Amino acid sequence: MIHPLSDVQTKNIGDNTSIWQYCVVLKDAVIGSNCNINAHCFIENDVVVGNNVTLKCGVYLWNGTRIADDVFIGPNVTFVNNKRPRSKQHVQTPDTIIHRGASLGAAAVIGGGIEIGAYAMIGMGAVVTKNIPAHALVYGNPARIMGWVDEQGNALIKQEDDAWYSANGNKYRLTENGMEKL
Repeated sequence: MIHPLSDVQTKNIGDNTSIWQYCVVLKDAVIGSNCNINAHCFIENDVVVGNNVTLKCGVYLWNGTRIADDVFIGPNVTFVNNKRPRSKQHVQTPDTIIHRGASLGAAAVIGGGIEIGAYAMIGMGAVVTKNIPAHALVYGNPARIMGWVDEQGNALIKQEDDAWYSANGNKYRLTENGMEKL
């Protein structure tokens, strides 16, 4: 479903995706299946959005943004794609990559070229200036790791055997890339 009050130029949209009113999607953007793009969103040309992604109102995705499957992006999350902005000048920034299952809380700011690991949870209003490992719970300005979460967003608890456990008994271990399910 594409709302008639939106300007959607791309044909690269998967099945069962909804794009609500007052959105602009440029012609080379790629959007997966079963996505929900809420009102007042903007998606530039060199953007890829996976399947089952939710973009709440007021999210703008700039060139070089890569969103994996099952990602939630809260209202007014701000993505930055130029580390040294100047009028009429654009410095190429590496892609911003949001991995599978990550959740970004309302009004978070994501710096250009940042990578957010799978199932990470970014708190509302967080200012993300560095890469975030898988399953990390981060918030604050600048965002810092405050804990670890499972695939459903529940806290992981460290036990005496140096393993981490979810409420449902799944076991994880901390690696240099974040939490890894065992």
